[in-house]
Amino acid sequence: MKILLLVQEQQRSIFDTWYDAIAAKTEKCDIIRVSSQEQKRLKKFIVKSKVDFTQYDRVILFLRYKKMMRQVSFIQSIPNLAIIELDAYQNYCESKYNGRFTSYFKQLPWARILCTGKSHTQSLCEEGFDACFIGKAYDHKILKNLHSKRDIELAFLGSLQAGVYKYRREFLEELAKKEPILIKRTDSGQEYLEMLNRIKFFISPDIPFKEYMIKNFEAMACGCVLFTWNNGEIENKELGFIDMENVVLYTSIDELQTKLNLLRKNDDLSMNIAANGQKLVEAHHTWEHSADKIIEQLQAPLRKRVSESSFFGLSKHYKLDTP
Repeated sequence: MKILLLVQEQQRSIFDTWYDAIAAKTEKCDIIRVSSQEQKRLKKFIVKSKVDFTQYDRVILFLRYKKMMRQVSFIQSIPNLAIIELDAYQNYCESKYNGRFTSYFKQLPWARILCTGKSHTQSLCEEGFDACFIGKAYDHKILKNLHSKRDIELAFLGSLQAGVYKYRREFLEELAKKEPILIKRTDSGQEYLEMLNRIKFFISPDIPFKEYMIKNFEAMACGCVLFTWNNGEIENKELGFIDMENVVLYTSIDELQTKLNLLRKNDDLSMNIAANGQKLVEAHHTWEHSADKIIEQLQAPLRKRVSESSFFGLSKHYKLDTP
């Protein structure tokens, strides 16, 4: 399979290992990095770069949704289209993008959506979209257990500023009144790796996403005991998360503290949970595993580009494509 991957040039997370893993599993994979400014005028960038979409079996967009939603007329012209979407959970939670992913995808009903939340993938399918689950993962080439001294008992590393993180911020602020937790933001790469390896219990409140963020897998890979908000049976079963076996799940501060106090008194149980969590993500949740899923999900023929009215009652019509 010949793939064109259009990705963001600048991202806070480092995805190079992921891109390389996808490329290694294809006959041909060209990766084009698009700057923030170029994403605003994607058609102009594509024309200037002399990109020929017809040379590829699949064209994958992994670009900023908020910029793509303003350029639907051009994106509709891209053949063999697939979209990687790590943030589709915002379509279903309290955020400024609630429902807006649905509106965007309705204008691209033939596109294959590669989604990272199992329950959200099911919701998109129920809405009529060609959605497939690929799952979030972590960079196995950068993040690992260094077996260093863990001198920080409780911590969270990550962003609290965006509006979608309102409940994450409120939860951590409330927890900080009761427990000595370090809340910090680091640079990606070496600083992040070293900080994760100093943390014994990583506290992750992914509220109300109903999907586990990348940092959960990163913390587990680095040997932390992961305390994470329970996002439900569908996600847990799909990912292999088992409470008090390879993760610690909670739905309130009281439950978190009860389990935390238990583990403070039982180092063997803490070490077992950390070890099992690390084994789980190393065996199933690296970017290599995610690349396998992506290639698998791209194999089936795409929907033909027929009139949108066939899917969602819209009026505009497009030519048929060969799957």
